[in-house]
Amino acid sequence: MSESEVNFDSYPPVFRQLKQHTQDIDTVGAINQVPDSDPIPVIDLQCLDLDQLGEVCRDWGLFRLVNHGVPPTLLSQLQDYAKKLFSLPFESKQAIFSSPLSYFWGTPVLTPSGAALQIVPQNVNWVEGLNAPLLQLSQLQAEDPVLASFGLLLEEYGKHLSRLATTIFEAMVMKLNLNSEESKSNLSESTGFVRVYRYPQCFVANSAWGMDVHTDSSVLSILNQPEVGGLEVLKDKEWIQVRPVSNTLIVNLGDMMQAISNDEYKSVEHRVKASKHKERISICYFVFPGEGTVIRSSKYRPFTYSDFRAQVQEDVKSVGFKVGLERFKLTETS
Repeated sequence: MSESEVNFDSYPPVFRQLKQHTQDIDTVGAINQVPDSDPIPVIDLQCLDLDQLGEVCRDWGLFRLVNHGVPPTLLSQLQDYAKKLFSLPFESKQAIFSSPLSYFWGTPVLTPSGAALQIVPQNVNWVEGLNAPLLQLSQLQAEDPVLASFGLLLEEYGKHLSRLATTIFEAMVMKLNLNSEESKSNLSESTGFVRVYRYPQCFVANSAWGMDVHTDSSVLSILNQPEVGGLEVLKDKEWIQVRPVSNTLIVNLGDMMQAISNDEYKSVEHRVKASKHKERISICYFVFPGEGTVIRSSKYRPFTYSDFRAQVQEDVKSVGFKVGLERFKLTETS
């Protein structure tokens, strides 16, 4: 899609403002060059090898999942409907994305619309998104037929992703020799939600990110990015691009899984590069420990996910960023 084909009415106002005040200059590196080779390790769900899974979780904290059983037609339909919805005028999206859905832009933090507009332009994340708590999707009363259909697709997708997350988590628990009964509440299907991201074409060249460097707070995150790249993961102090490969999913471990594993597995740092030339749609499923479940680890003081989330929110307000697991780490004198 060229700049002349872009519907700027679909962009949140802060993006329109940046476009108006920014010269359209193509700088070195503005295009996401996708590597020919794919260094991302592959896990085959149909013949799951526990030793291989453990090694990948330890060394990478991320892998490409194949033979996952999610119908290719469902994956493509989700992408198609997401593109239609995000291409609507900004004001229309504000109107139709109502409870239980929530709409955000300029930041991955789920803030009601206006809060994101207070972000300093040079620090804005070039992203907008839709948050869908799976347990509440049946409550969606959408008059827009595209949104209604999309809600049904998300419900179906959520069932598949819940199955995948549970299967992968149980395999990790087995490999880590954790007590399977005690570990059951460390991943609760009821907490699952899907976040649909749109990274618009970015005309600020190299001065903006789709999403800054971060780790996920989840137990597991499962990403569908079949068409346009931009995701980069940190491996051995080097940023590696994650290629879009159709009918595969990207699984990455979050902070909760790192704590559950006593730091044996890693919560991978990653970021999203904005592209001047292509819009990117990605759909990510997140799942967390059950409400009130206490995570016990030899590396950290006992805490619940609610404790962790509250600490993250406090840190974002006080120091401007997420500190994460370091806040809960045991010291030698503890």
